[in-house]
Amino acid sequence: MKKLSATFLYLLTPLLLLLPTSAIAVDSVFVQSRLDYNAILISGVDVLFVYDDAALEYMPQTKSSWFSGKRQFLEQAGDAIDLVSVFVPQGFDSEMISMPERKDEAVKVFVVAQHDASSRAPIDITDYAHVLVEINEFGIIVSRRD
Repeated sequence: MKKLSATFLYLLTPLLLLLPTSAIAVDSVFVQSRLDYNAILISGVDVLFVYDDAALEYMPQTKSSWFSGKRQFLEQAGDAIDLVSVFVPQGFDSEMISMPERKDEAVKVFVVAQHDASSRAPIDITDYAHVLVEINEFGIIVSRRD
């Protein structure tokens, strides 16, 4: 019986390597505003799905550099990046973002928000399965929704 089990495992192992695996855990991103409904503020939240490690080398390192150089970076990155943007207008409550079809191929996933400190780095959410992005009067808070 042990010989049969060992043979079975020997034959099964290469097949397991062919199964698709996801490099990321992100299954959902929920954006919610905690701002006063009477606040006159529009904020943008960008979720970046990065598919190539090379794109990480020239990715902007702060919120300020992201929003000022976003167009140039996206042109340079080509299909190595998918960007999902949500604009949060006055009176906004919440929204689940639409995920890109190839999200499971991403090597990294980041959140960058306009309503945050200019020197804040993009927030790595790669290892979060269910993400909550909360916007409040002090900036954004990114946490797990698990």
